[in-house]
Amino acid sequence: MNEFDGVLAVHKPAGFTSHDVVAKVRRLVSMKRIGHTGTLDPAVTGVLPLCLGRSTRIVEYLQEMPKEYVATLRLGLATDTEDMTGTITEQIDTVDVSEEQVRHVLGQMIGTISQVPPMYSAIKVDGKRLYELAREGKTIERKAREVTIYELEIIDFKAGDHPEVSFRALCSKGTYIRTLCVDIGRALHVPSVMVELVRTQSAGISLDQCVTFEQIAEAVEQGVLEQHLIKPDQAMSNLPSYTVDASVYKHTLQGKRISIDAIQPHDESQLLADMTTESPVFKLYAPDGIFIGIFRLEQPAQEIVPVKVFLP
Repeated sequence: MNEFDGVLAVHKPAGFTSHDVVAKVRRLVSMKRIGHTGTLDPAVTGVLPLCLGRSTRIVEYLQEMPKEYVATLRLGLATDTEDMTGTITEQIDTVDVSEEQVRHVLGQMIGTISQVPPMYSAIKVDGKRLYELAREGKTIERKAREVTIYELEIIDFKAGDHPEVSFRALCSKGTYIRTLCVDIGRALHVPSVMVELVRTQSAGISLDQCVTFEQIAEAVEQGVLEQHLIKPDQAMSNLPSYTVDASVYKHTLQGKRISIDAIQPHDESQLLADMTTESPVFKLYAPDGIFIGIFRLEQPAQEIVPVKVFLP
């Protein structure tokens, strides 16, 4: 059985769940050790990074990175799923909303906002998925969660009895774009529903870096799949990078603690500003530039300890 190692960016087609994509790629590359970095609903298309082989160990770090979406919402209509796959629950014949009003509302939503997850979501409550309860006709109270909208801008506005708004959103993990569409409508005092969604970026990987199932199959047949794989350290582009001194290099492989004085940042402007959080995590490289693994600074001892070592 093959054992590839790296991040494969798949262009997820409509009609597939994230788990369906993993199952499909497992068959195409003939390996079991594959994990995805964030769930996409079946109707949603776009970037779905998969971690293959040892790179499954970095899934949690890629999941934390911001994601970018392009969505289209329709004003004057609401469904029980917050998208067009559901049953219509409210409809207004004519909506009088201008593009300027929409721009104003989007501007107010940039920053940290509170979202109530939709009933049709994969969140578990008492061991059961919310969408399972929703399909049973049950609605339960959900706790609001804080998410961050970094950027939010209109791409297109189509006027009419039911205006459609296309927008781009750069947001944090856990953001429900369906719910964001509903909240935009609520701020405009009209019902709203998401009609289309494409994830255009995830874990720093853009749509033009993705490959289709057909391209994966062809690459496997030609023995060139590695050309499509992103190295694990390159995929974790959000983590700062440091190099360990040659004198203590072997200690890092042995799992020993070393002083923070024994590492240097790749970017001198970083200095140790990266180390201001309570338990900072960073990538560590050998003196020859080879990626060693993920390490963490322990304070107040000012020592670094291994989290995940990739070198034997």
